[in-house]
Amino acid sequence: MEANIEPDDFAPRLIAWQRTHGRHELPWQRSRDPYRVWLSEIMLQQTQVSTVIPYYLKFLARFPHVHALAAAAADDVMALWSGLGYYTRARNLHRCAQVVVQQYGGAFPQTVEQLAALPGIGRSTAAAIAAFSFGVRSPILDGNVKRVLARIFGIDGFPGDKRVETAMWALAESLLPAADDASNDASDDVRQREGAPVEPIVAYTQGLMDLGATLCVRSRPDCGRCPFAHACVANLTGRQRELPAARPRKAVPTRRTMMLVLRSADQVLLEKRPPLGIWGGLWSLPEAPDVDGLAARAAQLSGAPVVLAPLAPLAHTFTHFRLEIEPRLAQLVDEPRAAARDAHTAWVRLDAIGDYGLPAPVRKLLDALDGTLL
Repeated sequence: MEANIEPDDFAPRLIAWQRTHGRHELPWQRSRDPYRVWLSEIMLQQTQVSTVIPYYLKFLARFPHVHALAAAAADDVMALWSGLGYYTRARNLHRCAQVVVQQYGGAFPQTVEQLAALPGIGRSTAAAIAAFSFGVRSPILDGNVKRVLARIFGIDGFPGDKRVETAMWALAESLLPAADDASNDASDDVRQREGAPVEPIVAYTQGLMDLGATLCVRSRPDCGRCPFAHACVANLTGRQRELPAARPRKAVPTRRTMMLVLRSADQVLLEKRPPLGIWGGLWSLPEAPDVDGLAARAAQLSGAPVVLAPLAPLAHTFTHFRLEIEPRLAQLVDEPRAAARDAHTAWVRLDAIGDYGLPAPVRKLLDALDGTLL
C-alpha cells in the first residue's frame, strides 16, 4: 500500500500543522544565532527535550558564545555536560567550537557541506543548523524523521540499513517545500530579528521534528491528531508497531569491572580517564579487573595495605554492551599520600564532586554512599 498523499501536498500540510500545533516556546527557538542552534541540535541528539533544556541553559550561562566555549578548559566543558550522556558529543562540541574560531573567525559556515565537515556534525544535523540559522533548503533525517517517513509512506526495513537509509534520503529530498526566493534572499538582520516571519523551510524542518517528537512517537502514537492520519500507511493498515522496523537484535555482551572508592575524611580519589574510549576525558574512580588487582591499586595509591569493604553493585547499559560495576570502599586513617596528586588524579571533597565531569553511574555510586560515611 502506498501513502495517499502527493509529494507536493506533504510540505504545505506539515507547515500548516506546525504553525498551529507545533512547538514554539523552546528556549532555542525564535533565535537564528547559529551558536545557539548548533548547541541545541548537538544536545538533542539521542536525548529528550525535557532533559536537554536545563543543560542548554547552563551551557549558555557559562559559555554565552562560541569564543567562550572554544577558550574553556576541557574539564569545565565535561563537568557541565556530566549526566547528559554520550560524552563524545561533549568532546566534539568543544573541538568544533575551537575549529569555528580558528578557521572561521567565530562565524559558523553557512553551507550544509561545510557544517557537516565540522567535528560532531553529520549530514542531518548540518541541514537542521543551516535551515534554522540561514534558511538553507536541505533535507534532515534524524531518528524522529525516519520514523515519520517510514510510517506515512510504508517504508519497510531497518532505517539504519544503508539501502533503506539511501531511499529515505531521496524521499526526504523530494518532500522539501518549493524554494522561496524571497525568503532565501532575506538579510541576516531580518532573519535574526525577534518576531520576523518564519520561513517555509524553517517551519517545515521544525514540523518534521515536532511531529516525530509529539505525535508520531515510538509507542502509542497519537494518530487521531496527526495531519497525515488519512494518508499514513501505518495508520490505515494498523502497522504502527511494525514501522519503522526495529534494529536486528544482537546479543549484548556484558563487561565487568571493579571500582575503588578510596576515601580520606571528606575526600575521595578520582582519576582522569584517557581522552578516547569509554567515558573519555571524564573523571572516574580507579579500576581493576578483580579484587586482588583492586587491592594492589589501593595499596599503591594510599601507600599501605587497606581493607576493602563491598558496596552495592550497579550496572550501566551502553549502546553496544552492559557494564556491571562492583565497587569497594577503602577508608584511609592518615592523610592521603602526596604522590597521588598529579594531573591524572585528584583528591576531591565530596561536596565538590559536582565541579568534575563524572560518568552518571559513578556519580550515582558516590551519591548513594551511606550518610554516615560522608
